[in-house]
Amino acid sequence: MTEATHEMLVRQDTPEGGDVGESRSLLSDGWRQLRRNWIFWASLVLITAFILMAVFPSLLTSQDPGASGALKDSHLPPSSEHLFGTNLQGRDVLARCIYGARASILVGVLTTLATLTVGSVIGILAGYFGGIFDTIFMRVTDIFFAIPLLLGGILFMSTFPNEVDSGYFAVVLKVVIALSILGWPSVARLMRGSALQVKPNDYVQAARALGASPWRIIRSHVLPNAMAPVIVVSMINLGAYIAAEATLSFLGIGLAEPAVSWGIDISGSLDYIRVAWWPLVFPSLFLSLAVLAFIMLGDAVRDAFDPRSR
Repeated sequence: MTEATHEMLVRQDTPEGGDVGESRSLLSDGWRQLRRNWIFWASLVLITAFILMAVFPSLLTSQDPGASGALKDSHLPPSSEHLFGTNLQGRDVLARCIYGARASILVGVLTTLATLTVGSVIGILAGYFGGIFDTIFMRVTDIFFAIPLLLGGILFMSTFPNEVDSGYFAVVLKVVIALSILGWPSVARLMRGSALQVKPNDYVQAARALGASPWRIIRSHVLPNAMAPVIVVSMINLGAYIAAEATLSFLGIGLAEPAVSWGIDISGSLDYIRVAWWPLVFPSLFLSLAVLAFIMLGDAVRDAFDPRSR
């Protein structure tokens, strides 16, 4: 190669202005677009606030959410002493809204982790190995996928009702199991599709030609490159699981007293909406914002890292 040819190639590879620009990858481009999206920051602020409520509720309120007041304290309107008023039992509505974030966030996160793990394993095995593995795994997935999530959760919780002496985490775990059993098929189908897209790529074929074992190829090449859409969908599903937990608690087959849940408060205040609107409106508002925050975050991440949306 002559010196003139080399100089011409360097000039072609150099951005306008003469400086060598920063190498742009899909990750860097996605993060750059994400930082300019106000929806991402708004959802991040809301999620951070709800996580603080779930982990450190006592820092945000000094009221006991389970302490019942006197008869005169029932259905007090919002005031300086009780910013969100009190419910029928004289309990502070703000304190119950803050402490209620713990159960919802816990159910949402645990269910998301469970469905992500089970669905990813089944989906990637079906997509990579194909054949009889794909047929068996996908037919089982179709069976569970045909059952609506909420309806299946109602059937499960009705078949295995909570005992009177059931502990808090035992009830939470039961709700997580009920939602996880019917939540993993959508993740499995998505992971299978991603694995089928990654499998024919040159780096996977090169690893196979060099004698790498299937498990090494899956762990080092297929899984890292197929996880992005699954993680985005799992973020969106987290909001759906929070809404499902509140629905089960509202129907009286999910979390129950003395647990604090937005669904429990909504259910208990529905009959008294003509007397006092605040015990119903504020828990509903917290629930709606929590679900909306996770869905908005998932949508923002999907738009940023999906090349087809640009």
